[in-house]
Amino acid sequence: MNDSSPKTPSPPTPVPPPAPPKTPPPPKNPGMVTLSVDDKEVVVKPGTSLIVAAHQVGVKIPHYCYHPRLSLSANCRMCMVEASNAPKLVPACQATVAEGQVVKTDTPKVKAQQRAVLEFLLLNHPVDCPICDQAGECKLQDYYVRYDFKPSRLWGPKVQKNKRKVLGPTVLMDQERCILCTRCVRFMKEVAKEPQLGIFGRGSHERVDVFPGAKLDSNYSGNLVELCPVGALLNRDFRFKARAWFLSAAPSVCTACSRGCNVFADYMNQDCFRFRPRENAAVNQSWMCDVGRKSYRWAGENRALHTLSHGKPVSVDEALNRAASLLQKAQGSIGVLASPAASNEDLMAALAFARDVLKVNMVFVSGRPDGAADKLLMMADKNPNRKGLEYIALALGIELKPFETFTPSAFQAVWVLGGEMPESDIVMAARLKTVPTVVQAQHASEWAHECQVLLPVASHLETECSMTQHEGLLQRCRQAFPPKGDSAPHWQWVMRLANLLGARMDWSSAKDVFSTIAPRIPEFANFDWEGQAPSKQSRPGLPLPAASDGRPPAYRQFACPSAKGCSP
Repeated sequence: MNDSSPKTPSPPTPVPPPAPPKTPPPPKNPGMVTLSVDDKEVVVKPGTSLIVAAHQVGVKIPHYCYHPRLSLSANCRMCMVEASNAPKLVPACQATVAEGQVVKTDTPKVKAQQRAVLEFLLLNHPVDCPICDQAGECKLQDYYVRYDFKPSRLWGPKVQKNKRKVLGPTVLMDQERCILCTRCVRFMKEVAKEPQLGIFGRGSHERVDVFPGAKLDSNYSGNLVELCPVGALLNRDFRFKARAWFLSAAPSVCTACSRGCNVFADYMNQDCFRFRPRENAAVNQSWMCDVGRKSYRWAGENRALHTLSHGKPVSVDEALNRAASLLQKAQGSIGVLASPAASNEDLMAALAFARDVLKVNMVFVSGRPDGAADKLLMMADKNPNRKGLEYIALALGIELKPFETFTPSAFQAVWVLGGEMPESDIVMAARLKTVPTVVQAQHASEWAHECQVLLPVASHLETECSMTQHEGLLQRCRQAFPPKGDSAPHWQWVMRLANLLGARMDWSSAKDVFSTIAPRIPEFANFDWEGQAPSKQSRPGLPLPAASDGRPPAYRQFACPSAKGCSP
């Protein structure tokens, strides 16, 4: 018998309330972002890129297109890394940090990506390293050895492009070597504000070039050579002059104008081969103008290397005795010309000598005449130390007079500190013809040759010194190589003249001059002489390397890159 009575429905299963959304843990460092890069904790500001964050803990991520002072391109794909908040590899130059993020830069996946990028770049890249002027400073060479080091799988012919295209007066381009990182294009557009370069063509025939009918004639085109990570853009002035691994570098200052751009002076033996910009965010950032870049030639051209009297060679002692005798006879009536191209130490010694020994309280300012200027770095004042001369004269109680008021006939003798003059050699020779003159000059100008005594002066590359740029910033120049011939710094000639005239001056270095007189000058009193422009030598006793990867000369075969890849 079936039971037809209705069944009692079972009560509905209760639905659990929705779980409250998970609240992310508070940041470990409020206001900052904390993450991990290769198991190293990093604390950086929000918005910082992964490549910058990694650099803070010593993790160097390889890259080509990235530059900290240019816009992001992220087209070379060499900086790809693994990030815990991304399913695929991300470009470290473009991806920003996140709280609790875990970043890996040395996993098999990342290494495979780096090998693939290098193989792709080298498919059509010419293997002409032995004749490439960028050899020794090429990131393609160093990254290949560091991250790939495998033979090419390409059997067909490489794509050929223009091998030696002159883009302008400063830069020559090898389009076959270009890896299309676009650093040069972005620099000309964003920094120089002169978009003279562009990307032309498609696919394998894509190339960097000037616009049709135009040329690369910017005053900042030389920066493209340092920006180029390979040997595509070359400096026509430096090309085939010296190999990078034979050069050493001295931290110095450009003396072409009053900006005082920080530079590396790359030299070999007693010759300077080039200037490269040195990073200083307060002065020139990472750049320098082409006029200053070529000013290294001034240190070696038309030098005065021997002591002269009336244009004839004499011994150093004889020249000093004649100069001292001439100044002693005219004491109290001596016209002093001081050049704002001289260093602080030279001007300190000279003005102290003029006041205390020559009994002079008025100095005429000579120096180079004004020239062209631009809106980026180049200044109209072509003298690197005018501000320093003003500071020193004020502190020592010396009145500065403009050069236009200088009348040689008003004095019994003239003492010239620095051969830089706002007038031509012919005019200067005529003005000083009838007045006994002692000249301390770096260059052998015609008027200086005819003077009673010429004392040759060392360049700023041949001595330790400091300069004061137009905003009053004091900067140090390191000595690159010893003075040539009989030349010596101004302060050394001043000291020897003072001792011959009965004054007591006993200095053994530019540092001694600075430490003796600088405390009297308020603007110089707190200057850290030893801390400025440190050499940062990676091996004691060896000069600073000029090669971009940071290896000292002759050590390239023993160490891997320290500045761009790993530690030696």
